[in-house]
Amino acid sequence: MWNDDVNCSICNKNFNSKDALDQHNLAKHSSEVKSYKKLYIGLFILVLIIGVLFFNKYNTDATKEIVDENIQRITLGFTNNYEPNTIYVKSGIPVEITLDKTVKGCFRGFNINDLGVSKLSSNPDDVIKFTPTNKGSFRFNCGMNMGYGTIVVE
Repeated sequence: MWNDDVNCSICNKNFNSKDALDQHNLAKHSSEVKSYKKLYIGLFILVLIIGVLFFNKYNTDATKEIVDENIQRITLGFTNNYEPNTIYVKSGIPVEITLDKTVKGCFRGFNINDLGVSKLSSNPDDVIKFTPTNKGSFRFNCGMNMGYGTIVVE
């Protein structure tokens, strides 16, 4: 029996038999295949969003809340270490650091030895105040050197 070329009405491809066209339609154009494609695309987008959120959470630099232009206010939290663990401030302008309620135990003892800063912040309302005068990168740490980070004075 002689077979004429059969054409797929969806993607316009030619096939040499009806059976080949049926297999093609089953593999490429069935609603089940389309559903899986949508599922995979949705999962990819979800994983991408979670990755971006995770990356942003663990790679943040300190944001300064400047209500008074003459004071640099910074709030530190804690998840396995101080966060953000890099703080940028300007030399000669007073700095106020607060440790939020996620900071507990020895991590509430806050030190920047090279700048002469040392304070036990017993609650989130306590403010650690100092005015950096030397430019550079300085390590800050808890009282037991278990938690640490860097303050960059520009």
